[in-house]
Amino acid sequence: QVQLVESGGGLVQAGGSLRLSCAASGRTFSNYVMGWFRQAPGKEREFVATISASGGTIAYTDSVKGRFTISRDNAKNTVYLQMNSLKPEDTALYYCNADRQALGLSYWGQGTQVTVSS
Repeated sequence: QVQLVESGGGLVQAGGSLRLSCAASGRTFSNYVMGWFRQAPGKEREFVATISASGGTIAYTDSVKGRFTISRDNAKNTVYLQMNSLKPEDTALYYCNADRQALGLSYWGQGTQVTVSS
């Protein structure tokens, strides 16, 4: 079992920055692919970014490339999402995900709200 707790969301003006954190419980964090997803009101949850267990492979959705950076610290059981040059369309509830596909395991946090004002 992995429990995920997101933090760092808030209200920011367009062009501003936020850093989201996701702290994971358990001793097997380093075995999980970690990801960030978001869900805006009235829309489906969408992929934002993912980082492999070792941190060597990273991917982003096109709309955040060059603005967001995902990273992880396996010693701290934490994954981060640095968000720069924020836009109003980035407004959403941001969720952290831990995935271990080989074992069919996937866990979600409760989400942290990001609101970008124009």
